[in-house]
Formats: sequence, C-alpha cells, structure tokens
Amino acid sequence: MYSSRFKRRLIRGRQLINEFGSNFEFRFTGRWMLFSFMIGLVAGLGGMAFFYIQEAVELVSLKGLASFYPPLPGGEGGGETSGALPQLYNWWFFIIPTIGGLISGFIVYTWAPEAEGHGTDGVIKAFHQERGTIRGRVPIVKTIASAITIGTGGSAGREGPIAQIGAGFGSVLATRLKLGDTDRRTMVVAGMAAGIGSIFRSPIGGALFAVESLYKDDIETEGLVPAITSSIIGYSVFASFSGWDTIFTTGEYVFHNPLELVFYGIFGLLCAVLGIGYVKIFYGIHEKVFAPLRIPRHLKPALGGLLLGCLGFFFPYILGSGYGWIQMAIDGNLAINVMLLGVILKVLATSFSIGSGGSGGIFAPSLFMGAMLGGAFGGLSHMFFPEVVTQPTAFVLVGMAAFFAGAANVPISMTIMITEMTGSYSLLVPLIFSSTLAFFVARKWSIYNQQVKSRVESPAHRGDLIVNILKDIPVKSAYVVAVDLPVVTNDLPVQRILPLFAHHEEECFPVKTTEGEITGLISMNTLRAVIGEDEIDNLIVAEDIKTKFVAVTPDENLHTALGIFLKTRYASLPVVDMNDRNNVLGFLTYRDLITAYDDALIKWTTDK
Repeated sequence: MYSSRFKRRLIRGRQLINEFGSNFEFRFTGRWMLFSFMIGLVAGLGGMAFFYIQEAVELVSLKGLASFYPPLPGGEGGGETSGALPQLYNWWFFIIPTIGGLISGFIVYTWAPEAEGHGTDGVIKAFHQERGTIRGRVPIVKTIASAITIGTGGSAGREGPIAQIGAGFGSVLATRLKLGDTDRRTMVVAGMAAGIGSIFRSPIGGALFAVESLYKDDIETEGLVPAITSSIIGYSVFASFSGWDTIFTTGEYVFHNPLELVFYGIFGLLCAVLGIGYVKIFYGIHEKVFAPLRIPRHLKPALGGLLLGCLGFFFPYILGSGYGWIQMAIDGNLAINVMLLGVILKVLATSFSIGSGGSGGIFAPSLFMGAMLGGAFGGLSHMFFPEVVTQPTAFVLVGMAAFFAGAANVPISMTIMITEMTGSYSLLVPLIFSSTLAFFVARKWSIYNQQVKSRVESPAHRGDLIVNILKDIPVKSAYVVAVDLPVVTNDLPVQRILPLFAHHEEECFPVKTTEGEITGLISMNTLRAVIGEDEIDNLIVAEDIKTKFVAVTPDENLHTALGIFLKTRYASLPVVDMNDRNNVLGFLTYRDLITAYDDALIKWTTDK
C-alpha cells in the first residue's frame, strides 16, 4: 500500500518537473552556456599567453637591447611616477622594429597569410564571407607574430590577435562539433567578445564591440547573449591572473555644466574629421606605398619596421601600444605640442607597422590618437575658457571613445569600453554625446574594411532577406489561374491521362472521387515511371500512382509555399479556395515563386 502510493507520488513529481521544464529551453540554454564557457576559458587563457609572450619579447628587445622602458598605465603599475619622455636618438630603434617586422612577416606569410594586418578585420571577413570558418593555425600564428610586432616596438595593439584567438577557437569548436554555419558564426562572435573583453578588462564593452563591429549601421543581435556570457568568463579568467584593476587610473571627473556640451560637440566633430583622415592615410599608405612594391611580401613588414624606426629615433613615444603615454595624458603630464604631434606621428607609425602587412591590432593605437587629440583639445579649451572647461584631461577619455567610434563605427561599445577601462562612470553623458556625433559624421568610412552596412547586405543573412520578402508576398499575387481544368477520377487509366498534359499547361492535376472530393495529385513525373506498355497502361489507374494532395490558399504567403515546395519537392502546388479545399483555383509553380521574389527584390532595392 505504501509502496504504490510512493510510486504514484514519484510519477506525479516527474510529471510536475516535466511540466515545469516545458516552459524553458534547457537543452538550448545549457548547450550555449557550455559553449560560451569553453570559448571564454580558452580566450582568457589565450589572452594571458599572448600578454606574457609580448612582455617577454619586449623584455629582450626594447628593454634589454635598447634600454627603453616606456611608461605603464596606472592599472599595470604605472601612473604619475611612471617616468618622463625617454632619451632620444637611440640607434636600436632602427634595428629592433625592422627585425621584428622581418620575423613577423616570415611567420605570417609562411604559415597563415590571412593573419596579416589587423586581425579584427579578418574575423569580420570570416563572419560575412567565409561562413565563420577560421583555420585552426591562424590564432597561433597571429599570437606569435603580433607579440613579436608589438614587443619590438610596432605601433599595434592587442585587440586584433586576441580577437582571432577567441574567434578562431569558436570556429574550430563549431566545426569539430559539426554545427551549422549560423551556430559557427555565433561562436565566432562569442570568441571575439571573450578575447577583447578579457585583454581590455571590459566584459560588457567587449561583448558589445563584437556584435557592433560587424556592421556600420547595425548589430548582430543573435550573438549578444553568447557574447556577453563568454566575455564575462574570459574577463574573469584573465583578471584572475593579471589583477582586477582597470587598465587606466583616473581622478574624480564630474559633468555638471551643460555649456561643456558645446566643447564636447565640437570635439566630437573634430574626432570624426580626423578619424576619416586616419582611415584614408592608413589605407592610402597600404595601397599606394606597400602593395605596389615588387619585393617578397615577407619583407614588407620589415620595411614598415624600418620606417617606424626612423620615426622612433626622433619620437620614441610613438612606439608600441602607447598605454603608458595615455596614462600620462590623463594625469596631465604631457605638453600640448607633444600630444598634437603624437596624433600625426601615430597615424604614420600605425600605417607603417600594420599597413605594410605587419600583424597586430589597430584599437590601441587609435586610443592613443584619440587620447592625445583629447588632451590637446582639452588643454587649449581650458586655456581660453577656464571657467567652462574646468577638467581638461576629461577630454582624454572622451577622445579615446569618440575617435575610434568615428573611425570604426562603434559608438555604443566604445562608450562602455572606455568607461570600464578607466572606471570613470561619471563621464557617460559626454562620452555618448561626442561618440555619437563622431559616428554620424564619419559613418561612411571605416578602419575595418570588411564591415558591411547592415544585416541585409551581409551574405550571412541572405536567407533572412529571402524570408522577409517572401513573407510579404501573398500567393494570390503569384499563382496562375486554371482555366477548364480537366477532371481526373481515381479510376481513370494512365492511357487516358497522358493526353490531358498535351492539351493543358498545368504540370499536375487533382485526382478526385466521383463525389468531387480531391484525394491526391498526379503529375507528369509520376506518369513517366509507368508509361510504355499498352497492356500495363490500361491496367494502371490514377488511384495507383497519385501522390499526396498538398495545397495552399490565396491568402497564404510565399514563405509558407516555399516551405511546402522544399518539403514535398513538387514542381507545382494547387491553390485552393480557403472555404472549399476541393475547389482548385489554379497552380503556383516554383518558377512563379522565384519570379515574384525577384520582382519584389528589385522594387525593394529601387525604393532604398
């Protein structure tokens, strides 16, 4: 008695659990939580590996041979006491970046040519053009080559290589698990988010950057949740080793004077204009200086390193990522003329390092440009309007966000990233204001050459475009009305059915009972399998060879019809009266559907 009651309660308990679970997608959620965790873990560990390799290369080359110790940002042990401008005219600056470029170029062009340049663009290209496929060797090659480039003074950043580490692992994992293209692309986005979120200690900003940097005017909404999850995991892993401090340390900034918005607005427009110039100079040097050179492409990064060394010999503060100099600008320890000159020199230095085919990211150099521009603008504004612009170094932070927001079309993510990288949340209003203005003015240009305008123009979402257009087209606008449709009864012999197709344009006919009820379809394809022998033709009737009757109504859309076409493989679908399915009004062929889609697409494109 007790046992049977216990069993009933156990069964009832299972039913309640199943009913509760039916409200959630545990299988889907659990799968993506696992994927995001794995991607974030690998990206965080990959970020640490990259960081230490770069530090080791720098310790041997710049610090060891050249005795060059660039200042560090506040979150990495630097700050106001991190040092002054280094000694000029160091002859090692001609040699070290050249050797770094030579080694980097040899590694990249020997084992993974697609790892050249700034890696984020490679990830964006893989997402849009290559079904999210990234070769497994690319992250490894990118890590080593970029660490050498940056460690030997190359004007490059960490975002490109770490983006390819995370995205590459996501792509390889999706391929090994035999997932579809859509899932692979999502895992690539999650990997890029995890890498950037970890190396810049910006988990939310890194996730937003990954979904925003793919487009000029859009975001990849489907990848946002996996991106956030993996970015938080990657950040947690990286920060567990490197510390939880923000990269930069700042004072207590406040925004309480609306008149400052005038200066932030002017500054946002200035960032947009100079950002456009940066894009033009960067790609101009790449296409007109390095691309036409008739020398082995393995050697081009070495030439870029030599040109960089020529600048570094006179202005060593443009070498490397430049985080320490940004910290000095935040602390107000750089002169206005040094910062103004730094903007121009950094554009050239980055163009030489990466535009030559060298390996590294463009995010950090762009932050340097924006910070120097902001420091100079803030200093000049404070000089002439001290009562309005009371905190001139605040423009350093705003400059980092606004400059790259305009140059890369990422206003939302840059606002959050700079806030997380500096820990200064009180400047959100001017950050958003200047970044948005810069984005609106410069949205036609982008430092990421593989960006597309929106999801509509991405090959990754061509299927979405087809669905959206087909859903707006009713069947009644595409099907052909049947005239004098012959009656094919269940007992009609094949020999008498064949002539009907010779005298009518329809590709199939409904098969009916004597009472007029449709029981199936008969087409020329089904007839071909049985026609030939007169004796057999007289014995076989429509009932023997008919196929299942599947139809659409005039008010249904072409997307529904396409689904039926793909499921049944029929060449033609009957269109029936919605109130009487035994009344065939006409037929919709696959050709009719394609023609209607093409016409709608042309109209949609023209209207745009």
